[in-house]
Amino acid sequence: MGSYEEKLSILSELIAFARVDHSLKQSEYDFLLKVAHSLEMDKDVLDSLLKQKSPKIRLKTQAERIVQFHRLMLLMNIDQEQHKKEIDTLYNIGLKMGLPPSAISQVLEVMHRYPDNIVPPDVLINIFKAYYN
Repeated sequence: MGSYEEKLSILSELIAFARVDHSLKQSEYDFLLKVAHSLEMDKDVLDSLLKQKSPKIRLKTQAERIVQFHRLMLLMNIDQEQHKKEIDTLYNIGLKMGLPPSAISQVLEVMHRYPDNIVPPDVLINIFKAYYN
């Protein structure tokens, strides 16, 4: 995984997305903490990012961007609710990452076919692969 600054940026983006609805639920915080640990960051780092966000760093590879998009989707669905604002924000984040608009739309459409709206990683990857071939 990337540099320390990239990891801070990843967490910061997730925190900002979690706050799109102007709140941070416990389930969202718990998810953020799990992501922080998977990035080898501790709770103190996460808590400091809740107070002051880190500068945005563009992820270098398409694979890293797809993984981050998937994290954002999981975060959106962690509370079993999707609001239009969250979906629109996720779509726009995907566009800013340089992901194909049609692939983003397809992922957001098919998520409703899976339990808890969690698109399996292989399905997600296959959708994005189809737009890169």
